[in-house]
Amino acid sequence: MTTDRHDGKRVDEATGTETVGHEWDGIEELDTPMPRWWLWTLYLTIVWGVVYVILYPAWPLVDRATAGVLGWTSRGQLAKEMSIADQARTTVREQLVRIPIERLPENSALMQQAVAGGRAAFKVHCSQCHGSGAAGSQTLGYPNLNDDDWLWGGDLKAIHFTLVNGIRQPDRDSTRASDMPPFEGVFDAGQLTALSEHVLSFSGKGRANPVGARIYADNCTICHGPAGEGDRAQGAPRLNDAIWLYGNTREDVARQILRPRMGVMPAWEGRLDPATIKMLAAYVHSLGGGEDFVEVAADPAIEVDERP
Repeated sequence: MTTDRHDGKRVDEATGTETVGHEWDGIEELDTPMPRWWLWTLYLTIVWGVVYVILYPAWPLVDRATAGVLGWTSRGQLAKEMSIADQARTTVREQLVRIPIERLPENSALMQQAVAGGRAAFKVHCSQCHGSGAAGSQTLGYPNLNDDDWLWGGDLKAIHFTLVNGIRQPDRDSTRASDMPPFEGVFDAGQLTALSEHVLSFSGKGRANPVGARIYADNCTICHGPAGEGDRAQGAPRLNDAIWLYGNTREDVARQILRPRMGVMPAWEGRLDPATIKMLAAYVHSLGGGEDFVEVAADPAIEVDERP
């Protein structure tokens, strides 16, 4: 029930609240005032909006927005953050350039950053041959970098040297190189089968035999060793493990004996900066087959001429 006041406004008697002044089917709407806290919140947001428009970019114009008295922009903030990140990367790269590669594991934080950077660089420069997971390809003769089988050594220094100088690069005297002579026309079919079987016997995939053992001793021991242990000084692969670059069947071994396949890898010095090469070495070393660096002491009986 409502009553009329002397000023013409109608008041709900039950609540004492004025009505909004209109009626529908006998129903009138109360003009209930908003809570005080809600009004103050509204006023504060209006004040905040005015202050924001004054301090920060707000109103869009034809080719820009109002600058704001603080001169702040999201692009400027991004540029600042990018500059800080660039400085951090520069610091890491400078440290990598200065530190000897074999001492890198002594700095665990720098080693972690090097591995992370090497992972990214590997995807760009190395995955085309070794695969995104560094598993290589027997079909194409690209070695698996996840295992612990290394031709020239798997410590950080050896891996770094290989990356710097490449493999079988004709324009670099310091490149990694090993050559296996072709034996096509040297052995008859029986001798080739016997030799292949004997080579496979080192890894338990074939049977040792006197004929193959004699041919192996006469032609292969000098590089691969009497028991197929290989020789890293020459880059001669081990034959007594289960890791094969070009396949492990008798046909694969025979083909390699007759017409050896030998891969190449570019020398990355001059193509990549020194810090990136060290990052790649750290990443490859971290894949699972990396070896500890062992510093060989100089023989005191050997005189070294230290003159320039």
